[in-house]
Amino acid sequence: MAKLRLSFISAFNERVDPLMKGTIQAEGIEIVPTYSHPSETFWRQLKFQEFEVGEMSMSSYLIARERGFDIIALPVFPSRRLFHSELSYHTDSGIKKPEDLAGKRLGVGEYQQTAALWLRGILEHDFGVSQYKVHWYMERTEELSHGGATGFTPPQGISFQRIPPDKSMASMLVNGELDAAAINSPWKNQPNVIGRSHKIPGAEGDWSKVKLLFDDRMAEGKRFFDKWGFLPVNHAYTIRGDIYKKYPWVAFNLYSGFVKAKAHFNAKLVDSIPSALFFGKEYLAMTQAMFGNDPYPYGVKANRKMIETLIDFSYEQGLTTKKMKVEELFAVSTLEL
Repeated sequence: MAKLRLSFISAFNERVDPLMKGTIQAEGIEIVPTYSHPSETFWRQLKFQEFEVGEMSMSSYLIARERGFDIIALPVFPSRRLFHSELSYHTDSGIKKPEDLAGKRLGVGEYQQTAALWLRGILEHDFGVSQYKVHWYMERTEELSHGGATGFTPPQGISFQRIPPDKSMASMLVNGELDAAAINSPWKNQPNVIGRSHKIPGAEGDWSKVKLLFDDRMAEGKRFFDKWGFLPVNHAYTIRGDIYKKYPWVAFNLYSGFVKAKAHFNAKLVDSIPSALFFGKEYLAMTQAMFGNDPYPYGVKANRKMIETLIDFSYEQGLTTKKMKVEELFAVSTLEL
């Protein structure tokens, strides 16, 4: 029996790549891969739904589902980051600690993106900084943004404006036009059509005046994990509705393929540590001691608290108007996994 060919778009991810390349097979499926920067991927999927399977921003997914987009997610979370710990600030801003962000100008790539959702939620719940007390600056244009594709606008009462097209988060931060920004290495950002910090990196500015808000990101990561019990996810994978309805078995088979691909990578993880990282094995052991042997768990059961927190933050911040149930968000055949 011929395999079902599915167009598949994703950023490169070492836990997913064995599936993208065909080293690991999803039973009954032939994947036709396209690699793309995440920001471009999400915009293309939200705007055109051109790929049958694709990586998707979790925050944008919640908004899209509420607005009637015909897609369904798999509980496969390829990326996790401690977004709030990556905040940078300008030393002339008067900022010394997270609580000082109240009343300040803070740049984000996009208001509705998952990174910004986690940032706002953690600032509110852990440091008492309400989203209504921050002046938000967004880098992406309305035309080339997830919000533009879904029709989202920030809720009333939010101080919000777009960064001028001849500037970027990086250039405004280094020149003191922003007090802080969700960016830590703008000059290293991958080129993409959606963002601008790689095109306008602020190279002429004095980057010695830009510092990370958390001096010890590892200590802050441990504090967060000890309190909340999870590492925040950024993306998941979605299946276009027409495919899911016609071939419901695809969801389980793809999920199984993702699990096998991650196991394939993890089996080689120690051997893949670059030789230039002299203490790489020790760092890996320390990370696993802090976050567990698998910091990237898949499945609904292992991630329910994290998913529910994401739903709560989305509702609290006015990104969605109701709290969707976890069971509404993922393919039925994956709910018990």
